[in-house]
Amino acid sequence: MEILTSILGFLRDVFSEPALLMGLVAFVGLIALKSPGHKILTGTLGPILGYLMLSAGANVITTNLDPLGKMIEHGFNIKGVIPNNEAVVAVAQDILGVETMSILVLGLVINIIIARFTKYKYVFLTGHHSFFMACLLSAVLGASGLKGTLLVIIGGFLLGAWSAISPAIGQKYTLKVTDGDEIAMGHFGSLGYYLSAWVGSKVGNPKDSTENIKIAEKWGFLRNTTIATAITMIFFYLLSAIVAGPDFVSTLSGGKSPWVFAILAGLQFAVGVAVVYAGVRMILADLIPAFQGIATKIIPNAVPAVDCAVFFPYAQTAVIIGFVFSFIGGVIGMVILGLVGGVLIIPGLVPHFFCGATAGIYGNATGGRRGAIFGSFVNGLAITFLPALLLPVLGELGFANTTFGDFDFALLGIILGQTGNVLNMTGIIAIVIAILIALIVPSFFKTKSAALNNYDSQNHSS
Repeated sequence: MEILTSILGFLRDVFSEPALLMGLVAFVGLIALKSPGHKILTGTLGPILGYLMLSAGANVITTNLDPLGKMIEHGFNIKGVIPNNEAVVAVAQDILGVETMSILVLGLVINIIIARFTKYKYVFLTGHHSFFMACLLSAVLGASGLKGTLLVIIGGFLLGAWSAISPAIGQKYTLKVTDGDEIAMGHFGSLGYYLSAWVGSKVGNPKDSTENIKIAEKWGFLRNTTIATAITMIFFYLLSAIVAGPDFVSTLSGGKSPWVFAILAGLQFAVGVAVVYAGVRMILADLIPAFQGIATKIIPNAVPAVDCAVFFPYAQTAVIIGFVFSFIGGVIGMVILGLVGGVLIIPGLVPHFFCGATAGIYGNATGGRRGAIFGSFVNGLAITFLPALLLPVLGELGFANTTFGDFDFALLGIILGQTGNVLNMTGIIAIVIAILIALIVPSFFKTKSAALNNYDSQNHSS
């Protein structure tokens, strides 16, 4: 048992690291293409180093958002729950460690099987989100009465299936964002981005893109995304520092002047965004060509589903607009929850930055600047109300005062939790059967249609 746990722990660490997962995928693809050794080496290391660079930038952003959140809480005297994926996972690991690891490994295998044999050709490469989802599934399914092998099999199936289905749901929007690049959304905030794109399509025009905003020559420096981000965030930090007061800010600044601390935090945030962009460029430069080996030799027509930050360079102005208006949506959502007597969900700056920015990009792709504004605002409301509805489900499982912050986690957790609560194991099995039908039936008709077309073409040629 100890050896099995050790092996599962090793596999968990490998498969939950997107950098290693991307490197492994690139390696397999290059081998399939029969690339020479030096190209295999560089093509494998490129995505690994690119994702590590992206992660380093994301860590800088996250680190500098933490004091900003504390200043806002203190300055406006807000008390409540801040959605945080990592906090839930840390608790879940202590309770359901082996089950989570087993679901993660099985889910990745099932995702590949689905991509190979069904019409859902998406290979999910954001390993840490797979790990988070495995934690959610182990907790919610365990509360529904599932145990042992059955818990792992159903949890692994649900993880693998959603990893393939969620990119497919909004791929038509992703193609608008990327202008046809061969990647898909591999992030479990995806439904929020697709909702934003749908809202954008109803309120605006994609020709009125955020990236086409006309700026007077004297303000031309704002076209530099890093500088524009720095100025925007310095404003946020200084305003929050003023509201929180210098005495409180001094407790966060490590002895620095509160105002110098606020300015440096805004500048470091902008540097983090610039590093993310550089990492994304490095990932795409090597991953997409290498993935063609998998798409042609192993899983025909396979598409890599990648982290939301990979989409930031496609609409850099929409990133900031999305963050700001998602946060505004979160604040208004928090006020509404307070008025109706619900638990206050304090806007977490990390989910509102990464998910809000991505929602802004998707909204812009279908509705231009109005789409970016309204789409990200709706996303902000959604990632406030959904975590509030998930909180009672998690509280019953022993995860009091913490909740997931991203759209898909919250929605799936609510659906599975409430189904398990009302119908117990029977309801969960019914969901599994429904997903199986959704996977198999369209693929069967697609295969049958292809066979008929092939038969017709042979008859015509003869």
